[in-house]
Amino acid sequence: MPVRLLLLALGTFAVGTDSMVVAGILGPVCADLGVSVPAAGQLVTVFALAYALLAPVLATLTARWPRRRLLLTALALFSAANALSALAPTFGLLLATRVLAAAGAALYTPTANAVATTLVAPERRGRALATVLGGMTVATALGVPLGTWVGRTDWRLTMWLVTALGLAALTGLALLLRDLPAPTAAPTLKARLAPLRRPRVLGAAATTLVFFLAFQSVYIYLATAVRSATGGDSGRLSIILATCGVMSVAGSWLGGRLVDRIGVRRVLLTGSALAAGAFTALPWLALSMPGALVYATVVPLAGWAVSVALPHKLATIDPHNAPLLISLNSSALYLGTAAAGLAGSTAITVLGERWFPLAATALALTAYTVAATTTRDERPRRIPTPRPTQPTHT
Repeated sequence: MPVRLLLLALGTFAVGTDSMVVAGILGPVCADLGVSVPAAGQLVTVFALAYALLAPVLATLTARWPRRRLLLTALALFSAANALSALAPTFGLLLATRVLAAAGAALYTPTANAVATTLVAPERRGRALATVLGGMTVATALGVPLGTWVGRTDWRLTMWLVTALGLAALTGLALLLRDLPAPTAAPTLKARLAPLRRPRVLGAAATTLVFFLAFQSVYIYLATAVRSATGGDSGRLSIILATCGVMSVAGSWLGGRLVDRIGVRRVLLTGSALAAGAFTALPWLALSMPGALVYATVVPLAGWAVSVALPHKLATIDPHNAPLLISLNSSALYLGTAAAGLAGSTAITVLGERWFPLAATALALTAYTVAATTTRDERPRRIPTPRPTQPTHT
């Protein structure tokens, strides 16, 4: 596998770790900066909202930049922002650094995906994209539990870890990434948003937004939801997060194959229903470590299978505009994640720390309803294999 693809994947691994690891260090952040858990959860909200809003704007503003310069600038900004996060003396300044980190991430991830397709032959582009995007998935399996363990006594060490990952990717790409093709003409911001006028595209984006609103409203506050099982022990929480990560990788692998076998609609509906059931059961599952691990198995498996089906759904609506539609899916995903921080904290305030996952049940059922009403049954058609003709005897 080309080293340059692995370096691009290292960058997405750093971005993925940064965007999700805060869920594992909310306790130390609260203790150090004197804020509540719901307030600390807004660190995820601010990052995700900034990413969702800045991604299309920054992509338009930098469309004519050389790709190498853009990648290196993005990683430099991302790494510097995380270093500032590690040094932030107050919660307000920490929030501001998360906006800067999101800007770097929003510049880097789409560009890394585009560059990956130029580094290999056309027939290997799918695998190149899978390698770079795999950095995000592996971040849930390795980066988040590692960052949680590193930051168990001092959350700032986790930010330094992410900074080091970003700098490693920056150094490698600066040394090895050369002679990239010039960027092609890019669509304007208006052109990027135009597909949202189509009902099927809007329905698909709405499914993504609502599903990730449900999914992340629990994940961001998972340490709170499973406190009875962990007893506040960071080691036990790391085990739960590691299980979530492994099952996320498995869910991505399974989702891709299920979409090909049974179609997007069935994957969306089955995954949403399984997630809704697990959210409903979590107040009881979280009473013990085995129960918490059951939840950490079911929801990431279902959720990441759905996350594969969602961009596939958008891409099949208009294959010629698939890159644009998938970028809209990413924005909807991060908007859902941004809203999840507020939705989760509100649910904790209204329902309490044990029962707040029930709000995610309602959201998952809403995603199920939207998917059921806006998605057609588009199972791949199998071409029957002709039977061999029997020889005739004379």
